[in-house]
Amino acid sequence: MSNNATNNTTNTKMTTKRAGEPRKRGFASMDPQQQRQIASVGGRAAHESGNAHQFDSAEAREAGRKGGEVVSQNRSHMAEIGRAGGTARAANLQEKRLQKEREEEARREAAARASSPTETTAVEPEAKPAADREPARREG
Repeated sequence: MSNNATNNTTNTKMTTKRAGEPRKRGFASMDPQQQRQIASVGGRAAHESGNAHQFDSAEAREAGRKGGEVVSQNRSHMAEIGRAGGTARAANLQEKRLQKEREEEARREAAARASSPTETTAVEPEAKPAADREPARREG
């Protein structure tokens, strides 16, 4: 098969199911169960061949120390990290201060509402029983 024929085959595989969305290929085209099964086989093979490795805490600590030494030698990078951290901290402190002010304002408003006289609607007095009423006077 010529190189041109290979390209044509590849191009036909990239046709779309939906407009603008490429067809899934490889692992992405498999169902999740099949993906797990293949990955499991690969993981077992890596352990058997000795290529798989999990860091214990001492190895991880050593790797982190070495990486930190290398990164910290780049002064401009460290300055950039420090600036970003300082900016983030300032923003967090500002947000906390504003939140505290909002809460205090809400407390003051609640206290003001509790201490101020509330609007009452006019309540009509209960009608007295006929025996307790004064007789109506006639003017004449």
